[in-house]
Amino acid sequence: MQELTGRVAVVTGAASGIGRALSDRAAAEGMAVVMADVEAPALASAADEVRASGARVLDVVTDVADEAAVARLADAAFAEFGEVHLLCQNAGVSGGGGPSWEIPDNAWQWTFGVNLWSVVYGLRAFVPRMIAQGEGHIVNTASSAGLKTLPFVAPYAATKHAVVAISEALCIELGMFGPGLGVSVLCPGWVDTRIADSDRNWPAHLGAPPATPEGGDDMREVSRGLLAAGIPPSTVAAAVFDAVRAGRFWVFPDGMGPRLAHARIDEIDGGTRPVITELYDGTDYAEPE
Repeated sequence: MQELTGRVAVVTGAASGIGRALSDRAAAEGMAVVMADVEAPALASAADEVRASGARVLDVVTDVADEAAVARLADAAFAEFGEVHLLCQNAGVSGGGGPSWEIPDNAWQWTFGVNLWSVVYGLRAFVPRMIAQGEGHIVNTASSAGLKTLPFVAPYAATKHAVVAISEALCIELGMFGPGLGVSVLCPGWVDTRIADSDRNWPAHLGAPPATPEGGDDMREVSRGLLAAGIPPSTVAAAVFDAVRAGRFWVFPDGMGPRLAHARIDEIDGGTRPVITELYDGTDYAEPE
């Protein structure tokens, strides 16, 4: 999709981090932007700032883990602008941490709802109408953790592997039924965002948040440090928009994903047990050429 000026983008998780950067970039490209997030005050502030740049903006408070809410988001976007040309399914949470067998059900449910089911709900709500209009592009945010898994974040890693798989299937399916639509899957490594603190949006309907596991506070501090040392969200947004224009499926804004995928393939080829690769420690980090 080469021409973006005058088109319409929908971005979930738009109030902060990568979602905010995608919204800013869409506005800079001359697109109208539908910004969705569950964090209402932050969304209102972010939308006002993007609107101040001169962009047309519709902000819709949306719990993407609720299929009815995602359907309302789609209805609002199409009612306001008539079409949606770019769907960025970006909302995500870090999810439950600790040994897999100790993570409680509600942490699994929250992570799967926001990171995985939201993608399914978005496809149901938007893709048929995008196929009917004959053009568009879908970007699903996965992670490098969807290519090689880290320990102590099993729910997060499971959802990101699933988003990669769904995106691959979607790309093939749209080649058959919606050839005017493109698909990209975004697999960044460490990005300077607040995802380590995503439990600020813990949903009340799931009961009390899980207790912090032993060593959990230390793990969070390590994660915060690695995230702070990561690439800025604006770099991610630039890579996404380059991929949209080029019709490219894989989006690796930092070059980390392919190296992790190769490390996993080496384990498969060698029949060896999974290990934590040194690529995850933040030291072997470079911009793609």
